[in-house]
Amino acid sequence: MSDSPVAGGRSQDTPAPYAIGIDVGGTKIAAGIVNLETGDTLRRRVILTDASRGGEVVLEAALYLADALVLEARSLGIEPAALGVGVAELVDSAGEIQSAHALGWRGLPIRQRFSQILPAVVESDVRAAALAEARFGAGRGCALFAYVTVGTGISSCLVRDGHPDSGARGNALVLGTMPLSTTCTECGAALRPVLEEIAAGPALVTRFHAAGGEAQRGEDVLRAAAHGDLRAELVVREAAHALGSSVAFLVNVTDPEAVVVGGGLGSAAGLLWETFVPACRSHIYADATRSLPILRAALGADAGLIGAAATAIRTDDTATIDSQIVAMRES
Repeated sequence: MSDSPVAGGRSQDTPAPYAIGIDVGGTKIAAGIVNLETGDTLRRRVILTDASRGGEVVLEAALYLADALVLEARSLGIEPAALGVGVAELVDSAGEIQSAHALGWRGLPIRQRFSQILPAVVESDVRAAALAEARFGAGRGCALFAYVTVGTGISSCLVRDGHPDSGARGNALVLGTMPLSTTCTECGAALRPVLEEIAAGPALVTRFHAAGGEAQRGEDVLRAAAHGDLRAELVVREAAHALGSSVAFLVNVTDPEAVVVGGGLGSAAGLLWETFVPACRSHIYADATRSLPILRAALGADAGLIGAAATAIRTDDTATIDSQIVAMRES
């Protein structure tokens, strides 16, 4: 019968809800049309961020991408309900960008500009990706897990009962940018190692170049290591050990049920992952915690855009999704 129920209680003749997800990172902007019930990406587009062009130019490019996907969705007979934007910055509870680490968007009316296309929500990219993994990916079914993303930058998020924890001010995501200030026990030199300067994509490239190698992206260094380049292997191993130590610190502080690692580098198979996992376990203090699952993100490169779309209408309940769609369209 045409009105027989399907997943989530939706009838077969009721269209599934869709949203546009925009994942604005330091290297690229990925966007797609996302089915909010299944997490499937119907269409996907990617352009380079090139933040050196300035915040307004990057914003115009992202808006153009969003516009194009809305038109494409409508050409397919789909009316997107909302638009979610994940950004590689600090984002407060009001959806205002509070940093300018990767993008020149601080102080710009980002949500208002996107809302001229569709009702829009702005969120940090790590919380968006964590939501996607909680809802559709490796974190599904976990009551408490830590999500870590490793790419152009390194950030983290604690997810409880399917909801990413933003902290009191929206800043509970800083993992890779704070220095560990200490003194070398051998020579007495003041040290301020920063994880992103060792294990993020640009750092892999810089350190590989310093060793005489050639690469443009962190993934190039991983490939060089996989092909036996000893200089790349050293860079990747050092990155993996630093990442393992930092993630273990996060585990020791929060005691999650599992760790899910995403991002272009974090979810990549090969030497980085193979070195990172035992390095992480070796720095976990409690015996009962040391064997916790450490999982690669299941949604791969699409986690950010899927999560951005899911953030626009954040609920697992179909009836509540429908009521939110109505409220957003009427606002």
